[in-house]
Parts: sequence; C-alpha cells; structure tokens
Amino acid sequence: MTHPLANITWRTLSGPHARHAIGSRGARRYAPGFSPIVGFEDPQQPDFDTLAALCEPSEQFHCLEWTGTAPASWQIHFEGTLLSMIWAANTAPDDDAFDAVRLDASHAAQALELAKLTRPGPFGPRTIELGEYFGLFDGGRLVAMAGERMHAGPLHEISGVCTHPDLQGRGLARRLMSKLIRRQVGRDETPFLHVMNHNAGAQALYRRLGFRDHREVAVRVVSRQ
Repeated sequence: MTHPLANITWRTLSGPHARHAIGSRGARRYAPGFSPIVGFEDPQQPDFDTLAALCEPSEQFHCLEWTGTAPASWQIHFEGTLLSMIWAANTAPDDDAFDAVRLDASHAAQALELAKLTRPGPFGPRTIELGEYFGLFDGGRLVAMAGERMHAGPLHEISGVCTHPDLQGRGLARRLMSKLIRRQVGRDETPFLHVMNHNAGAQALYRRLGFRDHREVAVRVVSRQ
C-alpha cells in the first residue's frame, strides 16, 4: 500500500491546493506568487512538456522525488536530499506562544523578507495564504514564523520555520511549532515536515518535539533554459 506521503506534492496540488495551482494531468505547479514548487503525476517520468507551458525561463522550481536525467531544454541548479519526518508523539505539546500573531496579507512583505534572509525553503509573497501562519514580533519587526503548506488526507505539513539570526537560540521556533502541532492534532491531523538532510540542529529540535524520521527524499531546483 502506498504511503500517504508518497508524491505528497502532486497529491496536494491536485487535491486540497488545486485552487492555488495551475496545470493539468501530468504536471502542476503553485500559481505565481505562491511557493515555487512543482509536482508531477509520476515523478520518475516527469511531464516537462506540460510544465514548460506553465512557467517562464527565469523561474526556478523545487521538485521532490525526481532523480532522472533532465531534458535538454531544462537545467538543474541544485540537487540534494530532504529528510521527511512525521510527528509520532502520544501527547501534543503545550501552546506557550500566546503572543504569536496569525499572519495575513498585511504581513506578507515582512514574511517574505524574513524568508529571504533565513532561507527556510521555497517561499513566495502569497505562501502565508496556504495555511495557518503564525509569527512573533519584536518592536513591530517579524522575527520568527512557522506555518502550514502541503497536505493530503490527515497529513499536514509544517513549513516556513525560521528565526531572525539576531534572535536565534531563544526557543522561538519551538514555541511556534508547538502551537501548530497542538492545533493540527486538535483537528485530528498528523503533522509532518521536510528538513535538509545536513541540518542536524533542526532535526534534533524536531525529534524533541515528537517527530520521527520517515524517509529520505530527493529534491532538485530546476528551470527552463
């Protein structure tokens, strides 16, 4: 039986987030303004012909699970490995982020600025519309955030976790993630996330929060030449 996390990008873009996506059978992507992520119906036989009509040559997209050779008209800018992790604790953590603010369109510019500074993964000016995003502020400045992105069935991704370099080490990311985990568990959802395979510090935090390793997933950044 196929695990619900298998090809989660396609399941999301053709399911719960279809309203935020463009494309058709074979290839879909988040619409411009959202996270630059593409999904293929079959990641090992990706439909680049369909995708080519959906993007500009200057656009770079993240894609998961595809490991084959790039077509002549496409180039690979980065390839690496993500660790997929699923929350498996018995009890949801306490929510001690009572000062967290639910982010909306009025916070989009600050959220994008923080994402560009900290690089938590593919992020666009409308990414915070994909789920619940919460942020912590210091004197009106957004200094930490975390939110939700892909989901299918009961699985819901925690994403965009980042803290301004000036305030790292104060537990801000942990507090925001605990809030999201508790809210998702309260909705009978199972949190999951992706983290770069070499980011041992983040992985250690996530394990302390109750996540367990699921599997390694190939990730690439590609663009049309």
